[in-house]
Amino acid sequence: MKPLANADLLKSPTLIKISALLLLTVASFYLGKHWSNDSYHQLLFFSSSSSATSGTSIPKISISPNSNKTFNLSAIIPSNHTTTQPPNPIPIPSESNPPPPPPIQSFGIVDENGAMSDDFEVGEVENVEDWGNQTETVESESDGESKPKKFRIKKFGMCPESMREYIPCLDNADAIKKLESTERGEKFERHCPEKGNGLNCLVPPPRGYRQPIPWPRSRDEVWFSNVPHTRLVEDKGGQNWISRDTKDKNKFKFPGGGTQFIHGADQYLDQISKMVSDITFGKHIRVAMDVGCGVASFGAYLLSRDVLTMSVAPKDVHENQIQFALERGVPAMAAAFATRRLLYPSQAFDLIHCSRCRINWTRDDGILLLEINRMLRAGGYFAWAAQPVYKHEAALEEQWTEMLNLTTSLCWKLVQKEGYIAIWQKPLNNTCYLSREAGTKQPLCDESDDPDNVWYTSLKPCISRIPENGYGGNVPSWPDRLHTPPDRLQTIIFDSYIARKELFKAESKFWNEIIGSYIRSMKWKNMKLRNVMDMKAGFGGFAAALNDHKLDCWVLNVVPISGPNTLPVIYDRGLLGVMHDWCEPFDTYPRTYDFLHASGLFSVERKRCEMSTILLEMDRILRPGGRAYIRDSIDVMDEIQEITKAMGWHTSLRDTSEGPHASYRILTCEKRLLKA
Repeated sequence: MKPLANADLLKSPTLIKISALLLLTVASFYLGKHWSNDSYHQLLFFSSSSSATSGTSIPKISISPNSNKTFNLSAIIPSNHTTTQPPNPIPIPSESNPPPPPPIQSFGIVDENGAMSDDFEVGEVENVEDWGNQTETVESESDGESKPKKFRIKKFGMCPESMREYIPCLDNADAIKKLESTERGEKFERHCPEKGNGLNCLVPPPRGYRQPIPWPRSRDEVWFSNVPHTRLVEDKGGQNWISRDTKDKNKFKFPGGGTQFIHGADQYLDQISKMVSDITFGKHIRVAMDVGCGVASFGAYLLSRDVLTMSVAPKDVHENQIQFALERGVPAMAAAFATRRLLYPSQAFDLIHCSRCRINWTRDDGILLLEINRMLRAGGYFAWAAQPVYKHEAALEEQWTEMLNLTTSLCWKLVQKEGYIAIWQKPLNNTCYLSREAGTKQPLCDESDDPDNVWYTSLKPCISRIPENGYGGNVPSWPDRLHTPPDRLQTIIFDSYIARKELFKAESKFWNEIIGSYIRSMKWKNMKLRNVMDMKAGFGGFAAALNDHKLDCWVLNVVPISGPNTLPVIYDRGLLGVMHDWCEPFDTYPRTYDFLHASGLFSVERKRCEMSTILLEMDRILRPGGRAYIRDSIDVMDEIQEITKAMGWHTSLRDTSEGPHASYRILTCEKRLLKA
């Protein structure tokens, strides 16, 4: 048979009929889909029949005969039958199908659109309402039948409500009662509980405690419920220290004033820097001390000028001033000028400031001003704002004369007196001291005296010598001094087979890399760090790394007495630090630090005291919602984890960057808000 040409194929009756059938089928499908809705309950059936004449199949459409009828199906469904819905499919996250972003929560004063707003949400900390105040113990495995049973703490109970602001070494009423004298302020110094009588419970927060307002807003306001005391408002409200918010009674406001600078700290600081051209904040002046600091507005406003200020005051009638300072996010410690050296090294501060600090500097032949002289850097400045400077009453003029005579005997130079402020400068060397007449009061200390020996060391009625080699007095300006190995590095006593400068640089590099990895992997820039403590600081490399990575926080570098005294190096770098024994409580209020860092601390201190002693103290000073990173050897981690669990902390054990076979681990901890 002759094959069909293309034109003939297209004219074939069979192909035409098939095409028509397909088009009709598709059209019927779409029409049926369109009519099949809630208002048109009809079923359409498609069929075909053969034509008698042509023998071809003809498609037909018919409507179901039951289209207008309804049926009750409940009669044929069992009564115990339940309808189950198929689960919604869960999309698998991938690069092409990322998980949906979390809802936006505002934790500051900038909303999701980048606009400034007063209406913001402060992040919540986890609540555990029923923690209880009973300590629970369980029996440990016995070492043998002949030995007594041992017990371990399964859960530490909450302390009584009366201990919510407990500072163990400053609130030891029994020890204070036994003091022979309190006329020189002895009751404001450290009097720690005897060994075995220390803290054995968890210090509770005040009712209504909230996560602190973040910095920098906290400089100007804090939650009333976190520091629920109005004594300072009543005593100092008229001097612009602090006020209760008239619109929101849940907050304290800090206008930024002080007793001698009621018009604000910024104006006051401008005046000081204009009085002496060499007082260049953030360059030549980097580390300062504010004595009798009040609520620390002087130090709070110096922070914006790149100056770190150690604000100190005793726990006296204004007993919550240091607590307010730390709640604001400003460096501060409870400390008193009484009978012992303060816990800071010699030549630590570029500027020491006292504004109506209620200290009699001339008592006992000026022994308290001699302590200021010890801590003041060679060439540093002492600023005194007080009534004897500017008032002309007979008694006050006599006090001014006594102060002039005392400072002259210390070889201090009165460089400027203006209004109610007088500023002196300490000499750069011992030349003036050596040229004084024999028998002049306030003699030079013996060469055997160590001016950096401060732990429970009594004040000495002598002038601390300035090193002949100029160490401590010739530090570079900020920020160069942060990474310049200081001269006093050579005076640190410790075993080393490597040059000290290499050790200094190696520590800085190590922590810079570690902090960088924490920022990348643990999102440190989202943690809102503000008040940070490095519990075993070394040369201060951890704090320097936080500064290098632009984390907006300050660090208190603690140097334990069990190791070499590196405090002079820390201050020469332009950082803050303090000496401490971690087998004793620390001189700060509860709930004052956001982050505690302990590297290699427990493996050393466990030879001297129980690890629970240190961890309970960490719990006391850490804020609810705060974190602790413990980096230490594997053999101490099990016990640390057991104790932190008993304190209600959330913990996670991680490998270091060296990998799973390294001898060190990192325990990341988070303190929860517990309630009895």
